[in-house]
Order: sequence, then structure tokens, then C-alpha cells
Amino acid sequence: MTHTDDMKAAARAAAAQRRADAHAAAPADAAAHLQSVLADFAGQTISGYVPIRTEIDLMPALLAAHGAGSTICLPVIDAPATPLRFRAWQPGGALAAGALNTQEPAEGAFVRPDVVVLPLLAFATDGRRLGYGGGFYDRTLHALRAAGPVIAIGFAYDAQLDEDLPIDPNDQPLDLIVTETRIIDLRG
Repeated sequence: MTHTDDMKAAARAAAAQRRADAHAAAPADAAAHLQSVLADFAGQTISGYVPIRTEIDLMPALLAAHGAGSTICLPVIDAPATPLRFRAWQPGGALAAGALNTQEPAEGAFVRPDVVVLPLLAFATDGRRLGYGGGFYDRTLHALRAAGPVIAIGFAYDAQLDEDLPIDPNDQPLDLIVTETRIIDLRG
């Protein structure tokens, strides 16, 4: 384990506790800012996720985006150390158990998202993020960006802010960060 790996492990533990505390006190309209951001991408293909553990719930924003004409897709984990794939999903569509306690669409065409809304454990206001350590989103964003433009939106509670996040060369930055109280646009 490298020094950066040790630092990330400690940051993950602290961030998970902050997120759990924020989740317990989350307002009912926690996804309101995300809904307003996704309205700017109406008609495009938007990837979200089915929240697990104490991840902030983006489902109200995804449902609104679907209602505005966007194609919604959810990630599918094929195997460790591989990029995610995205399967189209309709609200109310069947979900199946996926790897790592996730929920994935049980069926549907695989699509390429224009926008990826992703969960995280911690973020910094300069676009750094800390995930669970599997590297799925970093590999995925790298592959998507190599093939064309994609917008990466980190969705989190304000309490998940950590300006001292360790970073390594494989970490992919966020383009926007949305919390229950604000929007941080890093697209310049």
C-alpha cells in the first residue's frame, strides 16, 4: 500500500461517517439543485445510480429528467477493474442485484451517457472526488472522455466536503458538484 492509498483509506472512513450523519438529517428536497442542473440537459442521455448505504437520493431528479425527455440509464458492473457500462432504464423498470450490493436494470439497451451523475464519499471544491476505491468511475470517465465529451456531476451532501483529499494520476475530475444547498460549476 502506498502513502496515498493509506491517506485515501483514512479519508474514506471519515467521509463515510460524515455522509451517514448528513443522510440522517437530509431534507426532503435534497435533490432540488440536481433537478435544476439536469433540466439544462433535457433530451440528453443521463446516467444516475440507485442509491445504496447513505448515498444522497437522486431519484426525484432522475424522474424529473425523464419527464423532460431525457433518456435515463444506470451503471452496470461487468467485472472488477473494468469500466462501467450503462443500460437504459425507465422509471418503474425492473432492477436486479448487481455486484457490490448495487441495483442494475434487469434489461434494456446499452447506451453512452452524455451526463454521468455519480455518487461519492467526499469531494473538494476543485473537482476532486473520493469514491469507494474500486476505480470504476475513474476508469469509466477516462474511457468516455477519450471517446468524446461527457459531463461528470458529483452528487453529495455538503458535509462530504474535504479540501484535503489525496489524489493520484488515475483520478478523474468532476465538472460539476451538486449538494443539497449549492451547485459548484467547474467547467470554466
